[in-house]
Amino acid sequence: MIRFYYHPSPNPAKVALFLEEAGLPYELVPVDTRKGEQFAPDFLSINPNGKTPALTDGDVKIFDSNAILLYLAEKTGQFLPPDTPEARGDMLSWLMFVATGVGPYCGQHVHFSRFAPEKIPYAINRYAREAERHWGLIEDRLKTRRYMLGDTYTLVDMAVWGWATRLAFAVGENWETMFPQVKRHTDEISARPAAQRALALKDSAAFKTEVDEAARKILFPQNAHLKG
Repeated sequence: MIRFYYHPSPNPAKVALFLEEAGLPYELVPVDTRKGEQFAPDFLSINPNGKTPALTDGDVKIFDSNAILLYLAEKTGQFLPPDTPEARGDMLSWLMFVATGVGPYCGQHVHFSRFAPEKIPYAINRYAREAERHWGLIEDRLKTRRYMLGDTYTLVDMAVWGWATRLAFAVGENWETMFPQVKRHTDEISARPAAQRALALKDSAAFKTEVDEAARKILFPQNAHLKG
């Protein structure tokens, strides 16, 4: 039985969507990151990075949302592109682009603009512009195709969707005007029954929503010595 370690944030959302789309049975294990549950020894034995999501499948332990997506796609044979070198190259390129570009830059923009103890204009501007540039590349991609890899819905679309559903928070309220093709893509996926079930997982436990001083110390321990 798959055990899925979950918090209602962008990266776990990708995995939740895949599990629901594939119809795989799984046990949901809530991890309240604002209470520090990601640092419990049992969780760290699966994900030494102390981040959600993580997944176990029998003896398999795997972390990083995009790695989990690829594992599940190869395990089930579902939501993969055609089995050609060209299609696999496209899949890996865009999947890793989300992993190394979209997620980190959106995350850093949110941190410096909303949670950093000191508002640093250079950092805010740098991460905002890079996040916008990354989404601009996805916007351009979606101008000429229905899904990220063409006419077929794949794991890459799920990876994009996880962050796209948080764009109002991560980029700004005007994201729909800036990226109309991303909105079209996001709306289509969000209307799918599996996506509705994935989104409903946020109500599976009473997750802490407030980022109070205690949560800040847990989420940003490297800043514990700073005032503000």
